[in-house]
Amino acid sequence: MTCNDWRSKLDAYADGELEPKDAAAVGVHLKSCASCAAQALEHVQMKRSVAVAGRRYAPSGDLRAKISKSVSAKSSPRKGWAWRLAAAPAIVVLLASLGVSWYVARESARRERVYSELADLHVSALASSSPVDVISTDRHTVKPWFQGKIPFSFNLPELQGSDFTLIGGRVTYLGQAPGAHLIYQLRKHEISVFIFQDRGAESVQTSGAMQANAFNVENWSENGLRYFVVGDVSASDVEALSKLLRDAH
Repeated sequence: MTCNDWRSKLDAYADGELEPKDAAAVGVHLKSCASCAAQALEHVQMKRSVAVAGRRYAPSGDLRAKISKSVSAKSSPRKGWAWRLAAAPAIVVLLASLGVSWYVARESARRERVYSELADLHVSALASSSPVDVISTDRHTVKPWFQGKIPFSFNLPELQGSDFTLIGGRVTYLGQAPGAHLIYQLRKHEISVFIFQDRGAESVQTSGAMQANAFNVENWSENGLRYFVVGDVSASDVEALSKLLRDAH
């Protein structure tokens, strides 16, 4: 395939619309073609800028509360008290149901937004000419490098006897919260490991494995930290690396 053929797939790759096999092939090409990698990086950066701009003008919780209070104040309290009392239990059930549905939908949308942003960070790193700021296969070199750069500490696993290789790491941000972005290699594929403090607006409340933007993802919370493992490898490979991270001491 020519570069023009690969570039026709970049938009779908960055947006997570390719099949896993095709996404993996594009990822391999990006590592060997600086021109296509630069275009992929440009697309991802534009996508993230648009997403940030869209959230900037979303109505705040205080504004929604003021509007709701204003609407409630305008309703007349003098008519239909008997009907209101009779309908009160049904209204309570309806409001509770709507509240639960709204909460579930909000959490689902927030979770998808977080996973999408992590996938973008993963693609950006792989498309960059400098995917990591500290280059080392030694966990005892990579871990100390983060001291003073992020407000927490973490453990990295011993990889001897496994198929995984540590490439290095960099500081990254999710919702303006600093965290660690580590990159591991497995059979010519790169896997990103993100570690953040498990708190704040961008915290994901659920754990487990799923797919996001054509990547397999697993996340969990441990000792006040939230871990995300993202890669175009199989779900079993993501689980294997996740287990090593969970067992790290």
